[in-house]
Amino acid sequence: MGFATGGRIGLTEKGRTVVRSLDNISLCINGNERVGLIGHNGAGKSTLLRVLSGVYAPSCGTSKIEGKVGSLIDISLGIDTEATGLENIYLRAALLGIPKKKINDELRNIIEFSELGEFIRMPVRTYSSGMHLRLAFAVSTMIEPEILIMDEWLSVGDKNFQQKAEKRLSELVDRSNILILASHSRELIEKCCSRVIWLEHGTVKMDGAPSEVCEAYFSSTLP
Repeated sequence: MGFATGGRIGLTEKGRTVVRSLDNISLCINGNERVGLIGHNGAGKSTLLRVLSGVYAPSCGTSKIEGKVGSLIDISLGIDTEATGLENIYLRAALLGIPKKKINDELRNIIEFSELGEFIRMPVRTYSSGMHLRLAFAVSTMIEPEILIMDEWLSVGDKNFQQKAEKRLSELVDRSNILILASHSRELIEKCCSRVIWLEHGTVKMDGAPSEVCEAYFSSTLP
């Protein structure tokens, strides 16, 4: 079970099972850094992202975040399938802290980018999965964070839309002061990141240049 979860498993005095997802993590991320997180499933990558996003509070120790954080961990969070696409633009934007005035100013661009046409006035439950993701992506990438947190690189829609999505996402990354990206893709990590942290069973196994850390990690995962 410990291998499956990736964390460290223990029992409380009352016999309750406790999984320690992160253990003795100590790190500092500075301005203009592009940090990649790698490690096997359950190593603690997503948990660390959620701590840095403010979703989780450390059970011990402290986390100090300076700067506006924007998270693309779950771009469909807050989407109401019974509401129309138009209503969901405002709902999702409100959850992301995007001012209503900005949405009003950018509404036409959002609709055009999502390629939903007249479906924008239909309930989201009538959408295909691709339409749903295009809507969520169009709104979620309107954020203007100083610290951008991502769990894998987003890839949505067909080939033509993916090209637009890649450009929009790259522009968002460029506008951010700090990027923290968890991924299983060596190519992506080496392309986008200036520093890589290798997590294993909730601890930092290696922290350094992408070429060194990726070589060590991906070599260890070969059969």
